[in-house]
Amino acid sequence: MAVMYGKFELPNRIKIDESARRENFLRFIAEPFERGFGHTIGNSLRRIMLTSLEAPAIVSVRIEGVPHEYMAVEGIIEDMTHIILNLKGALLRRLPLDDESGSLEPKVVSKILDITPDMLEKGNGQHIVTLKELFTMSNFDVVNPDMKVFTVTKTMTRKVDLKIAIGRGYVPSERHPQEGTVVDEIIIDSAFSPVRMVNYYVENTRVGQDTDYDRLIIEVQTDGRVKPEEALTFATQIGVLHLQIFDQLKLHSIAFDKGESEVNTDRDAMMAKLALKINEIELSVRSTNCLAGANIETIAELVVMPEIEMLKFRNFGKKSLNEIKSKLDEMGLHLGMDLAKFGVNRDNVRDVVQEYLNSKIGTEA
Repeated sequence: MAVMYGKFELPNRIKIDESARRENFLRFIAEPFERGFGHTIGNSLRRIMLTSLEAPAIVSVRIEGVPHEYMAVEGIIEDMTHIILNLKGALLRRLPLDDESGSLEPKVVSKILDITPDMLEKGNGQHIVTLKELFTMSNFDVVNPDMKVFTVTKTMTRKVDLKIAIGRGYVPSERHPQEGTVVDEIIIDSAFSPVRMVNYYVENTRVGQDTDYDRLIIEVQTDGRVKPEEALTFATQIGVLHLQIFDQLKLHSIAFDKGESEVNTDRDAMMAKLALKINEIELSVRSTNCLAGANIETIAELVVMPEIEMLKFRNFGKKSLNEIKSKLDEMGLHLGMDLAKFGVNRDNVRDVVQEYLNSKIGTEA
């Protein structure tokens, strides 16, 4: 038996503030929420992103002929303590298919450094070893490949082993598992968290005549090991996973009032936008011609098209795509929209638009 609940105002989509976009920084805007839900959701996502996201980090290093971290290495300017500090700054991105088995076991990346006289001569007697040189063959993408690890001043051949693990938060060396360590392996502190900063703000927004609904603004900055949009979607899935536990207590289901009269009003407002002809909105001649060449006549046919397919159209480039995305954003629309609740999909979009236009003609008559 279901218990009837009133309607909850919910956002239709998450908007990205393109004017604030920077490298590894995004601002997300979602509105409207019922009063108080902005803080509930914003604070939950913030805490999850700062504490629970996983990323790769170096957990140990082994350099051939170096038994411990408190020593200088012949032919290398930096001592081991300095080298370890440099390795702590390595930013590694886990590739989606780096391990088909899905194993989270640590992986060892090995590299034999062969420093030749030519390499030293090219660098005026020095050769700087970077992360890129150590990770030539690995299942990880190096975010900061040009970061210096150490500087070599004489010819040498040494094997370097780096153990990479997936983890959360900051883990000091003494808390790393010691099983499987080998002779001369130096365990180091590891910073796994890929999120550097999360801020959220809650502002008032309007729904009809009411102005006390919540607009949630979330700012996310990462170090590049995950993208800001990835951080938000990962945190959302982690939150849902934990909330599902409490669903075991469910004694009754809830049927939410969808406010049919409002739904009809919303549909009319949406269909009025979707039925607009492409030439009725202010696009450049090039973009308009590209859409005409793709046989896209209305806004409805445009917004149901995924962004990746738009780029396949002849003479359609990034500049035209950005112009169209900006214009749709002004209208509260975006590419790849799910219009199922309005009865619109890619197969019936022209028929639904024509039916709407015919109904408007009949009403006016």
